[in-house]
Amino acid sequence: MSLRTPLADARGLGSARSGVHHWWVQRLTAIALIPLTIWFVWIGTGLLSADYETAREFVAAPLNGLLLAAFVISLFWHAQLGLQVVIEDYVHTRWLETGLQILVKFAAFLGVLASLLALIRIGFTY
Repeated sequence: MSLRTPLADARGLGSARSGVHHWWVQRLTAIALIPLTIWFVWIGTGLLSADYETAREFVAAPLNGLLLAAFVISLFWHAQLGLQVVIEDYVHTRWLETGLQILVKFAAFLGVLASLLALIRIGFTY
């Protein structure tokens, strides 16, 4: 027994097979961002009055650097997924939708790359 309607069978249209994966990844990045954001705000407020050397030592610590990298990757990935849904739902001109999707993915990639390079530079510079 098929759950597809006769019209769907005639048209040959089916699932794109990526919606569930997209949904799960968006939820997992959101769940990961909850403790990472709390941690980031906590350490950020603690480092407000710190000098550069103290902040550099904090970022250079392996666990802190790893958590900052996880925060940055999760943040940009989650933002890219959210903007993708907004563009798919509200932009109906095909060429504009495609261009915006490419722009958002490229901007997210550059954001992650710049952030990780900054973390590496801060962490390994003495």
